[in-house]
Amino acid sequence: MKRLFSNNALTIVFAVLFLFSLAGQSLTGWKQYNQEREENHKPGLSMAAYLHTGHFIQATFENWESEFLQMGLFVILAVKLRQKGSSESKSFEEEEVDREPDPNRESAPWPVKKGGFILKLYKNSLSICFFTLFFLSFALHFYGSLKGYNEEQMDKNLPTEGALQYISNPNFWFESLQNWQSEFLSVFSLVVFSIFLRQQGSPQSKPVDAADSETGAG
Repeated sequence: MKRLFSNNALTIVFAVLFLFSLAGQSLTGWKQYNQEREENHKPGLSMAAYLHTGHFIQATFENWESEFLQMGLFVILAVKLRQKGSSESKSFEEEEVDREPDPNRESAPWPVKKGGFILKLYKNSLSICFFTLFFLSFALHFYGSLKGYNEEQMDKNLPTEGALQYISNPNFWFESLQNWQSEFLSVFSLVVFSIFLRQQGSPQSKPVDAADSETGAG
């Protein structure tokens, strides 16, 4: 168990933090939702029922959507774009990550040895994964947002909207864009701050004694 944790500590810690945060969001969201229902003279929902509401689905997936979009764009744009002095940028010279995969390398993953279309997919699998998760999260955010919006409309005795109508509703795009802009700001901050600031021992930082003009973590 000790070796299992030491070999996977970063993954385990972030998985626990994620689950703890998701549980906290679910609990506090459930209480807030039921408080709003009580104010509207409606009976409260059980936790299980709450997890199927637009309120929970929208709040959860609008955040996931922006995270996966941020990571997918960062992975793709960092292939060609550079920022001199940033630890988050590749250097201006060819790096190990740019070389073509060697199918004869003993430790090479099986897609590398397989070659062909499988290798082509594998060479872009990280960005494909992030963008697939983004589109799935986007769809679920849209579903939850539409469901929540129509629930509120019915509470106010106002007409509901279908999916084709709601896709142009500013409410939905406000939910998305307020998260997208914060994710782009966080990447921008990391790229720029890592030029001048350091964190000893972190792979996201350059060595403490590296010059500000040095690009890449080194």
